[in-house]
Amino acid sequence: MEIFLQTVLSFPTVVFSFVLCLAIIYWAIVAFGLVEVDVLDLEADALLEGSGNAEGLAGLLIKFKLDGVPVTVVLTLLVFFGWFFTYFVQLWVLSHFALGLWLYPLGLVVLIGALLLAAPISAVICKPLRPLFHKLEATSSRSVLGQTAVVRSGRVTLTFGEALLDDGGAGLILRVRADEARGFKRGDRVVLLEYLEAQHAYRVITEDELRGI
Repeated sequence: MEIFLQTVLSFPTVVFSFVLCLAIIYWAIVAFGLVEVDVLDLEADALLEGSGNAEGLAGLLIKFKLDGVPVTVVLTLLVFFGWFFTYFVQLWVLSHFALGLWLYPLGLVVLIGALLLAAPISAVICKPLRPLFHKLEATSSRSVLGQTAVVRSGRVTLTFGEALLDDGGAGLILRVRADEARGFKRGDRVVLLEYLEAQHAYRVITEDELRGI
């Protein structure tokens, strides 16, 4: 354990260790429904849409076949495998030499190299995931309007909220929106009333409201 802690807290591994801890905290928060899965936008290239750097950076992601899934998933995979490679480089190589200040430029090279190695492995994992997110994206407003979903987030507001729609399979996680005063909470059943194209979300009401009660 002492060797493990010393390695993960040593440069350059500590850089990925810190970001990996943030990723773990993020996914824990997602699991509790406190933030949306695609909080950084639905897809990495969509995140860059309209930006002056969109073509270059989005093109780079496409080149490494890291497009088509939420950017949070891409970043988590890159960080995890980057951490994995730097950990063993630190453990098996760097820790055996007294590098002094040379550790920092060499460590920077290791960080970049780890990301380059992590990219193709992450792409392999992203490939089977891509159809799942394309399925979600392709779900049209007409195909689900009027259907009932179950709120999975802790609350639903005009800018935040998620609900799980039973599609006969694993289910679809959809963004939902409503006035916070309605008090929607996790486990509540809501009806998808209107598709809000600008937010890629659905305005929801209660089942009683739909019946006119």
